[in-house]
Amino acid sequence: MDKKNALRAGALAAGTTLMMLLMSSPALALTRDDGDDPGPGLSVIETLGQFVLAPLVVFAVIAGLVMVLDRSTDRQPKAKAKAKA
Repeated sequence: MDKKNALRAGALAAGTTLMMLLMSSPALALTRDDGDDPGPGLSVIETLGQFVLAPLVVFAVIAGLVMVLDRSTDRQPKAKAKAKA
């Protein structure tokens, strides 16, 4: 990718991120709605288990299944072709 396309992609990503940050309003989370009934909060251990440990376990299970169920026979890296001068 040349520099012009990289700059364009970076500007688009930065602009999109900035617009999303400006459009979201965390202050609205402070006002309670009618019928709002929040449950008890999570402890630190519960939070780490739910948002860190559980995704790592799911990733490990999927990666293990892919490795176990992979039936391809070509395991050697391909040799690089020699460049002609």
